[in-house]
Amino acid sequence: MSVSTPAAQAARWSSLRLRQSAHLRDFCAETSFTAAHLVQPIFIVESLKVSEAIPGLDGNFRLGINAALDTIAGDVAAGVRHFLLFPVPTAPGPFGAFAARAVEAIKRRFGNELCLWVDICLCSSTADGHCAISDANRRIDLDATLAALEEMTLRIADAGADGASPSDMMDGRTARLRGALDGGGHGAVPIMSYSTKFASRFYGPFRTAAGSAPKHGTREHYQIDVRSRTDAIGSSVRCANEGADLLMVKPGMTSIDLIAPIREATGKLVGAYQVSGE
Repeated sequence: MSVSTPAAQAARWSSLRLRQSAHLRDFCAETSFTAAHLVQPIFIVESLKVSEAIPGLDGNFRLGINAALDTIAGDVAAGVRHFLLFPVPTAPGPFGAFAARAVEAIKRRFGNELCLWVDICLCSSTADGHCAISDANRRIDLDATLAALEEMTLRIADAGADGASPSDMMDGRTARLRGALDGGGHGAVPIMSYSTKFASRFYGPFRTAAGSAPKHGTREHYQIDVRSRTDAIGSSVRCANEGADLLMVKPGMTSIDLIAPIREATGKLVGAYQVSGE
């Protein structure tokens, strides 16, 4: 008699996650580059009733849920199949609560017509706009941050998200989220990790869109220094070893030379995020 343990279940799903739907198989195809490989970012703001233009990103908008559904419908009609949701809650609350409601609305309307990834980060929910929970001395509380990221990830997975995409750059986050998904009955949900994310001024328009500009300081103490190629490659290797299914470099244009060595070092597919149309 064989016994199926959580670890055995996780190991079994590790080779199946990216094969389970046509959208994911097309996304990972290596014989050509098509629209099936593109991901459309969607900024959904809980408080919005009308769309707001994003300064510096002409033709892109912050959207309320209803406007987002209409925008996604147009993109699906144009052939887009992968979407990356950036949820912007009105006020601090249970981490991932608004994101889960947005996921439910999108999946209720579109079902399996699309593959919905959700950005996993705290920057739109914390009072100071940072990607981590800080203590009274403004130092990162890593344990509290990882617990909050886990809470958000489980909520969006329960709501029907197709994938989780952690962007916070906290140490150990990928292993923590993989363990939470596997233990929570979501072993089939893949992780597309922002595995090599540099501190950069290119993020200005994006932070306006996500309502996540830091209220103090910078993010240089947890995002990668652009001068450190060793750290850049090592960060992706760590994410791959912790269970990420797909990897990402960001900002895209300044990181193109890292895609091949990261792919060689990890054996994982690597994407590039053009963060502000740079």
